[in-house]
Amino acid sequence: MDQRRSADTATRRDFLAGVAAGGLAAGFPWLPRAALASGGAERAPAGAEISHVRIYPALGICRVGGSSEWFYAPEIPGLPAEPERSGADPGFFKDDDQLIKKQAQRFRVYAFDDQNRVIGELTDAQAEVSWQVHLANTKAAWYGFNNPQDNGELAPGLPGQRRNQFFVTPEQRQRMLIIDGGVRTIAGRSVNVAGADRTYAFEGRFWDAADVALGELRTDGAGRLIVLPPSGKSHSPTGAPITSFADNDAWYDDWCDGPVTAQVSLPDGRVLDAEPSWVACVGPNYAPEIPPVTTLHDVIVDLNHKQGWVPERSGPLSFRKAIYPTFRRVALMAWLSDSGNLQSGWLDTVDFADPELIERLADPGAANQAFRQSIFALFRDPGDLGDEAFITQRLKLPYMLGDGVDYDGSPLQWFQFPRLQYENLRAWADGDFVDDLDDPGADAITTIEDLPVEQQPAALTEAALEPCSGGAFHPGVELSYYMRLAPMYARHTDPASEPFRIAHGSRPSLLHDVGRLLSPDRIFEGGDAGQPSPIGPQMAGDLTRWMGLPWQCDAFSCQQVLLQDDFPVVVWWPALLPVDVLTEANYQLLLRSDLPSDERMKFFASRSGWSRGVAGIGYHANASYWDGITNMIALWQHMGFVVKRPGPTDPGRPEGIPAELFVETGRAASMEARFPWSLEQGVLPQ
Repeated sequence: MDQRRSADTATRRDFLAGVAAGGLAAGFPWLPRAALASGGAERAPAGAEISHVRIYPALGICRVGGSSEWFYAPEIPGLPAEPERSGADPGFFKDDDQLIKKQAQRFRVYAFDDQNRVIGELTDAQAEVSWQVHLANTKAAWYGFNNPQDNGELAPGLPGQRRNQFFVTPEQRQRMLIIDGGVRTIAGRSVNVAGADRTYAFEGRFWDAADVALGELRTDGAGRLIVLPPSGKSHSPTGAPITSFADNDAWYDDWCDGPVTAQVSLPDGRVLDAEPSWVACVGPNYAPEIPPVTTLHDVIVDLNHKQGWVPERSGPLSFRKAIYPTFRRVALMAWLSDSGNLQSGWLDTVDFADPELIERLADPGAANQAFRQSIFALFRDPGDLGDEAFITQRLKLPYMLGDGVDYDGSPLQWFQFPRLQYENLRAWADGDFVDDLDDPGADAITTIEDLPVEQQPAALTEAALEPCSGGAFHPGVELSYYMRLAPMYARHTDPASEPFRIAHGSRPSLLHDVGRLLSPDRIFEGGDAGQPSPIGPQMAGDLTRWMGLPWQCDAFSCQQVLLQDDFPVVVWWPALLPVDVLTEANYQLLLRSDLPSDERMKFFASRSGWSRGVAGIGYHANASYWDGITNMIALWQHMGFVVKRPGPTDPGRPEGIPAELFVETGRAASMEARFPWSLEQGVLPQ
C-alpha cells in the first residue's frame, strides 16, 4: 500500500462508531472468495511415474434430506455449495415440495510420484477405480453424552452410561442396536445414476423391528464416487417418549459414517490400494452460505500444527486465506443472531458491514497498527484461562457458548478459538501479512479444475470441512471434540500418512463396549477385556455415535441460552442452526416501494426466532422445551434456510439497507396446519 493511500485510510470516519441500521450499512463487502489451499504441495514433472494414490477429500461430509433431489458438497475453499434451482423454490436448498435436498459427497483419486508430488486426478479415462464404502449407525449401542472429556480440570469430563442398557449381553446389543448398512462396492462410469439399483444401497436393522436406510452409492461420468446420504429419518419402534436432548432409549436415527477405500488398476498392470478416506452423513446446514466462525478444518489444522505434522509458516500471512475468512464469518453472524446483529452496541466494536472497513482491515501498514490492535483486542484469547477469565473474557468475540458450559465460572463456558486461528489474528494485528485480497485470478475460480493441479487435493478436503462447526463441542452440530485429538488420525502412528486422514480400525465387531461407564480413563486408555480406546482407530459408525439421538432433539435444544444477564443472549451454533432471522414476510414488506421509508426500515430491523412455533402454536399449546425437542423430529424439514437475497433497488428505498441481504426462506407457512397432530396425546406423524 502506498503512503498516500495509507494516510487517506487513517483519516476516514471513526470505525468505532455505533451501529447503523441495526448493525448493517449500505454496502455488502463480505463476498465469498475462493481461497487457494495452503500446504505447499508441488506438481510432479511431466512424465513422472505414479508411486501412490490417495482419495480426496480425506474426510467427506454428506447432509441428510428428505428430498430425492441432491447437490454436491462444496469443492472450493471459500465458496458455498450451489444446488440447482428447482421450480418455484426460493431457497433452492429445498425441492418444490419443500423437502430438504440431500448434500452428496463426491470422492476423487489423485496420483503422486515417489517424492509425493501431485501428478493429477485419475478418472476412468486413466485408470480403473473400484470403490468400497462401509456405512453404519451405532448411536444406540454407544454411551450417553454429558460433556467433552478432554478439558481437564477446567471442565472435568462427566462419565456416561450405556444407551439402552437394558440390553445386557453383547449378542443382544449387536443384534438390537447396531444398524450396519454393510459394505458396498461400485466401479465404472455413470453407475446407478437414477438410484434405483439396490445393489448400491445401504440398509441395516434396528430393534429387530425396523429396516433403516443409510444412503447409497453412485458414480459420475468420470467414474468418481458419489455418496448420497439417507433421508434424516428418526423413529422409535416402541413409541418411546423423548426424555433427553441427546440420549433417548429405543430411538434410532439414520446418521452414519464409515471408511471409503479404493483399488486403482493402472494401465501398466499395477493395482494400487489408495490411501483411504472417510465419509460422515450428518444434519442439514440451515445457513449454507454463512460459514461458522471456527470451522472443523480450522480445528484439525490447529491439531496438525500442534503435532508438527505440517511445516511452520514461512513468510507473512495471506490476508485472503488466513484473515479475511474469520472477519467475514464474524460479520455475517449479524444475520443469524441478535447478539451478532447488535454487537456494535454491546461490544463497542466496528460496524463490520461498512463497505470501507475491509480496506482498512487489509492494510498492513505501520500507521494502521493501532487500529488493528484495537480490533484484535475484541477477540477472546484462548490462552487466558486464569481465575478471572470467565469474567474478563466474557464479552468478547465470538459471543458463543463453549465446551465447559456445565461448569459455572469456568473460562471454557465461553467459546474458545483454536490457538492457530487466534495466533493468525495476532500476526495480522502486528502487520505480519500481505494484502492479497484483490486477486482476479482467484476470483475467477469456480470449479476444482480451475485450481492448479497441485492444490486440488488439499482444496477438496478443506472445502468439505469448512462448512462444519469447529465448536463448541457439546456435543456439536456434525461431529464432536474427538476431532481435535491426535490418536484419531492415521498420522499419529504412520509418518507417511496425510494429517487429515482418520485412522481405520480393525475390531472384530462394530459393537464397542468399554465398560459400564464411559469415563475419561476408559476413553483415553481403553476399556474392559482389552477393548481399545474410542480415541484411536475408527470403524463404521464410530464418528457419529457420539452425537445426539435422535439428532433433531439436539438441533432444537441448542439454540440460545438465557443467562442471568438481560442482553446479549449467548448462542450455540448460529451458522448451522440460526437463532434470530430476517423472515421472508418482513423481507417482502421491505421491498414494497409503496410503504414509507421509515416503515420499511422497521421491517428490515426486526428479527424473529428461527425456531418459532416448534414448541407449539395456538391457545392450548404447551409451548415447553420438551414439546420443542419432540416436535422437531417431525418439523425439521419445514424449517427455513437463511440464504442471500437482493436488497431493494427502487429510488425511495431506505438509506442504510445493504445491496444484498440474508433472508430466511422456504419455511412452511403454517406448520401446525401441515402437521395436525395432538400435542396432548403426544402423537407424531410417521
